[in-house]
Amino acid sequence: MDIRTSPVDADVGNNTIHLCIVTETFPPEVNGVAMTLQQWTHGLRDRGHTVSIVRPRQNRDDSSSKNDARWLTIVNSLPLPGYEGLHLGLPSARRLQKVWRESRPNIVYIATEGPLGRSALKVARRLKIPALSGFHTNFHTYSRHYRFGWLHGVILNNLRRFHNRTAGTLVPTTDMASQLRNAGFEQLHILGRGVDGELFNPERRDPQLRKNWKVGDGEIAILYVGRLAAEKNLQLVIDSFEAIQKTNARTKLILVGDGPLMGELVRKQYKNIVLCGMKHGEELAKHYASCDVFLFPSETETFGNVVTEAMASGLAIVAFNYAAARMHIIEKASGCLIPPGEQARFTQVSVALLQDATKIQRLGTAAREAAKELYWRNIVIRLEEVLLKTIAANQNHQTD
Repeated sequence: MDIRTSPVDADVGNNTIHLCIVTETFPPEVNGVAMTLQQWTHGLRDRGHTVSIVRPRQNRDDSSSKNDARWLTIVNSLPLPGYEGLHLGLPSARRLQKVWRESRPNIVYIATEGPLGRSALKVARRLKIPALSGFHTNFHTYSRHYRFGWLHGVILNNLRRFHNRTAGTLVPTTDMASQLRNAGFEQLHILGRGVDGELFNPERRDPQLRKNWKVGDGEIAILYVGRLAAEKNLQLVIDSFEAIQKTNARTKLILVGDGPLMGELVRKQYKNIVLCGMKHGEELAKHYASCDVFLFPSETETFGNVVTEAMASGLAIVAFNYAAARMHIIEKASGCLIPPGEQARFTQVSVALLQDATKIQRLGTAAREAAKELYWRNIVIRLEEVLLKTIAANQNHQTD
């Protein structure tokens, strides 16, 4: 029987499906995309669906075990320049065609737009398997931070052509959907991101960790979590902290993450900045909960999972008014929102907030309450709806 017209593996009529996720990044790698896909995988499997993963080899010894070999396909890769620890999946059309002939998914989700994702789309279209894509990373915007700003338009056009060849593109915010729609992207579905409210919780506050940072009683720990890289606008956090120190010396800046700027930070030996490196799971949650204020200076996020993690951890947040912050923070009620591009204003608001301990506590409490509406179960249910509608639309198209 020709694979293009063969029966699917899962029983869509009973609303159980087989989703294959094709992605450049997946745990144990640590980033927003990997974490989101892991939550989708666990959530859909808990709801009775089958989820298989196609991802690049993450290191020389990386291989699938007997337990996950059926649902995990590892393809060849190359290191991703400028992103230590991440690998770019190589084109794998022949491998994917073999895998999907043996266990045909109802639908494919392509999380990243690299060579692996493009070959996955090619195979899915050949086999008439509907494929959704995700807009997880502003690669066209990142180019401006790596001296390739002149390629911005070229990259955006390339991304548009790729995404418009899929059955639809999932985006995390209404703002992002509006921007992409204006740029000519079609078939956009808004799917927000969730947060693990049990993991990220104020109750994980650790006095011993604060002592290790040399944060004394009555002192304030200011947190940044994320990649230590130019595109994250990290220098604004440093500049804001130096301004804060002039009016409130009883503060420490806690940087959690790693990246190309780590070496420079180490060399400069800032007196009141603590470099924690990469943290995971409960250790990461403990770092959030043991701080008081969260500064998020990035203007290149498609969403910004760290914002909702900080909310769930009960921190007062200063962030630019877009992406996750715009969706979930209410200005002056559960955080401080700064108009995008106003870096001086970001610093001014941060300095003012650090002089008001009562406001810090009030904003943190309100942020934690707001985060309770963002648990992952609700996000997974919405994802399930999009997947089922896309499958049904594809089946109707093939029968017309």
